[in-house]
Amino acid sequence: MALSGLDRGFAETHRRPHFAPRAKRLIWLFMHGGPSQVDLFDHKPDLVKYAGQRLPESFGNVMTRRKVAANPLLGPIKPFRPRGESGLMISDFLPRIGELADDLCVIRSLHGDSVNHPQSVYQMNTGSILMGHPSFGSWISYGLGSENENMPAFVVLPDPGGGLKGGPSAWGNGYLPAAYQGTAMRPGPNPILNLQTPPGIAATQQRRTLDFVQQLNRNHLATRGDDDELAARMQSYELAFRMQSAAPEMVDLSNETQATLEMYGVDQPKTKDFGQRCLLARRMIERGVRMVQVYSGDTNGWDAHKDVLKNHGEYCARTDQPVAALLKDLKQRGLLEDTLVVWCGEFGRMPMSEQGTGRDHNPWGYSGWMAGASVTGGRSYGETDEIGLRAAVDKVHVNQFHATLLHLMGLDHHELTYSQNGLDQRLTGPAEVDFVEGLLT
Repeated sequence: MALSGLDRGFAETHRRPHFAPRAKRLIWLFMHGGPSQVDLFDHKPDLVKYAGQRLPESFGNVMTRRKVAANPLLGPIKPFRPRGESGLMISDFLPRIGELADDLCVIRSLHGDSVNHPQSVYQMNTGSILMGHPSFGSWISYGLGSENENMPAFVVLPDPGGGLKGGPSAWGNGYLPAAYQGTAMRPGPNPILNLQTPPGIAATQQRRTLDFVQQLNRNHLATRGDDDELAARMQSYELAFRMQSAAPEMVDLSNETQATLEMYGVDQPKTKDFGQRCLLARRMIERGVRMVQVYSGDTNGWDAHKDVLKNHGEYCARTDQPVAALLKDLKQRGLLEDTLVVWCGEFGRMPMSEQGTGRDHNPWGYSGWMAGASVTGGRSYGETDEIGLRAAVDKVHVNQFHATLLHLMGLDHHELTYSQNGLDQRLTGPAEVDFVEGLLT
């Protein structure tokens, strides 16, 4: 079928990176709500030593949402231990991930610009605290496309509990053409609602109907010039038609071995949901999906204001085994060599207590990690201050983090631009930032 130039642009499935990539695909594990760095990946002996005392005046003014700066310091809820041959310090909250410490590069100096959930979710996903910018996955889709013409480049597996702060804009296309937005999918026979062919309608009949509709759309588009929304809708019709055969097989776990299902915890009530979605992420990247984002955490998720032990105990129990299984599975299949796995939330938690045993939001110094794509594991990069309050050494702003991830994917963040309102917009914003060399070793 002949396509206009604009249609062909949207129909491209595979585009060249700017330079040789270390990662061909990316799985982003997003812990919604703000996992506590000082309870998971950022070991602070001074926080243990001074637990129960007030924050020293030398730390200056601390702006918090709920005036908890005057509350006593709260030590780590569970012990940290050296893990693997590297001795990387990881909490007892995450024993399975801890077993894979030698594969992890933990970034302990991430920082952002907002103390609130929606703005921080936007920033970690789009580079800006403001709504309306394209998501990281949309930029990847725009820059690289998919390796499978029957599947979208960017797939999202939301938490079934819903309630993401900021909503689906976290995986939206913003001002990029609509063809690049994330496609939300779910396990089971209906991965996308209304995708199945209606009963009694043969594929050939549906194809003829679609061809007729597309011809009308092309005629309409020819009189309207470059109408991005219409062109994107036309492409979405074609992709949906192809997905009708590809998507159900991709989300069907019945052909996975029992050993694999047990490794991901699919056989256990606590880990079943997140385990299924981590397994789906592996199946998707195997089939050419460029980026998969997997969310953990419903409306409140990892937001441990009242009780870190109860909250993080619950969410770590749900995710620790599946995340470890994903890394092991990718490694044993030879996929981790050119697949980048990212783990983080929108911010971290305060070292001071809130309501006795909880912690408030902390965007000024928190942790995430990367694995795969030849990134050296068994190490940490950057430091927060003595108690884990602020990034202090080798600080990594969210925009620098994004530039680094793009670099690993073979994309120069300066060159990955889109003209909007007369400006060449980019994921990393107008500020002059660059990728973090120290994370690429």
